[in-house]
Amino acid sequence: MAQTPQVDLFDPTFKANPYPTYAELRSEAPVYRAELPDGRGVWLVTRYDDVVAVLKDERFAKDWRSAMTPEQLTQIPPIPEVMKPLSENMLDKDPPDHERLRRLVSKAFTPRLIERMRPRVQEIADTLLDAVKTKDKGGMDLIDDYAFPLPITVIAELLGVPVEDRNRFREWSDAAVSGDTTQEYVEKILLPHMQAFIDYLRALFEEKRDNPKDDLISALVLAEEAGDRLSEDELLAMVFLLLVAGHETTVNLIGNGTLALLQNPDQLQKLRDDPSLIKPAIEELLRYDGPVETSTERFAREDVAIGDTVIPKGEMVMIVIAAADHDPERFPEPDALDIARADNRHLAFGKGIHHCLGAPLARMEGQIALGTLLRRMPDLRLKGSPESLTWRPGMVLRGLKGLPVAF
Repeated sequence: MAQTPQVDLFDPTFKANPYPTYAELRSEAPVYRAELPDGRGVWLVTRYDDVVAVLKDERFAKDWRSAMTPEQLTQIPPIPEVMKPLSENMLDKDPPDHERLRRLVSKAFTPRLIERMRPRVQEIADTLLDAVKTKDKGGMDLIDDYAFPLPITVIAELLGVPVEDRNRFREWSDAAVSGDTTQEYVEKILLPHMQAFIDYLRALFEEKRDNPKDDLISALVLAEEAGDRLSEDELLAMVFLLLVAGHETTVNLIGNGTLALLQNPDQLQKLRDDPSLIKPAIEELLRYDGPVETSTERFAREDVAIGDTVIPKGEMVMIVIAAADHDPERFPEPDALDIARADNRHLAFGKGIHHCLGAPLARMEGQIALGTLLRRMPDLRLKGSPESLTWRPGMVLRGLKGLPVAF
């Protein structure tokens, strides 16, 4: 009998290329119990069909309080006071609260409204590349100079946040998604950063109440005023989620996608020769090395069997999207990049009621960012070796710390 693989989710070597490990898990232990640095157990689900089933299964709750036994609840450390408002976001909510919160922002993310933003996103992409070319160093860090500023500018403008504050958001956002749960990190970095973030947002909400503009935060503040039952904490959590989710994932899509194309020159050339392939290319890049490695946590409301494995009531489950999107049962030759891949029903944006609200925006930003980059920098190439690149730690997101390129 094959030995069950041992997985260290926080090992930099694993993070650099988790796909061979995920292949082992799909084959030998498709529902695998790993351990987090703080000692908590987490079940990893890695096969495509199982992942889709869990994403749609109401027996898995997002709110741990509704799933755990009284004994399990006593073992959960108290949420620090500063973090309490942020836990009111719709990603951590189950029906009916989830629908109420989602309905308030869904109007801003319709494909029609997103399409209207296309010229502005194109302008931002061109302005960023103009600035890089003006420096005339023949190179850039693709993350710092392009992949990060593009989506943060878009989401900041959409929300009505001053763009000059975007570097502060980067600091706060990095702290929020680092995945570091050590006591020292939480006390010295995470909590002070989150306090600064919340103080900033509260002041911004006051300003929008007094002087509303044509932006999403003003609309949410006015919705709250109109009695649409959006509390101050829910407002904080909503804007926090939109700011973090609205740029972190797209940064990784642009960074991971560029690296994948540079490492697959035949596919890069194919896209250069036929720019109309940009839409299927973005879908394939989302599948091949997508920006989200695992879903956020779910908790079993009761004992749930997945295949031969029973996940006990109250235990934490994480869906491994990166593993499901490389499942050979679903995708022929899953480890090959094929920008013209047909029937590409990847799970990069999730499934079910928590399907990513910003998917149309992310797709459009990805299409413009990569299409413009390849058009304007025809001899783009990697500076240094792929092995020298550093991947950001943490479980949920998959992204590079930097990507030095020459042009």
